[in-house]
Amino acid sequence: MPKISKAKILILATDGFEQSELEVPRDKLKDAGALVHVVAPKSRQDKETIKGWKGKDWGKPVKVDRDLPDASESFYDALVLPGGQINPDLLRGDEEALALIKSFLSSGKPVAAICHAPWLLIEANAVRGRKATGYKTIKTDLINAGVDWRDEPVVTDQGIVTSRNPDDLDAFVAKIIEEVEEGKHDRAELAA
Repeated sequence: MPKISKAKILILATDGFEQSELEVPRDKLKDAGALVHVVAPKSRQDKETIKGWKGKDWGKPVKVDRDLPDASESFYDALVLPGGQINPDLLRGDEEALALIKSFLSSGKPVAAICHAPWLLIEANAVRGRKATGYKTIKTDLINAGVDWRDEPVVTDQGIVTSRNPDDLDAFVAKIIEEVEEGKHDRAELAA
């Protein structure tokens, strides 16, 4: 149970992430004292950054701290998955990204997904029979994946944290901090 000031957090994203859903957790977790690394697949266009999506157009680039092949669940205390439509759709087709997500799920460490990022939890078979939320347009996807859908700012089920949209970011980050400080959860049956 590390204090957030001693925690190491991995944010997994690629081009097309929702700008605020990466930057707000990154900045608030850093402000709380956590070491935060942005990790991205090597297949991205720019080898130094990934580009966000803001409103109806591309946002600004964010520096990548590590390439996906160089990141390991064993180094980190939690995983954060920002949303946007493009980012999680690209990541759910990336076997290396899914393997990393599944390793966090199997470890019992907190995994947090916002907006469209619960698509990644569906792909990792991590939400069947669990309470969760996500962006309103993926509600049916989550229900079809066996989720007990909740229309709430933040929903947590055994350390799996989900939120709906950028309006929920304060609650999302607060719950991430709480879950990191609570420690691991027994959910070894997930992501087998």
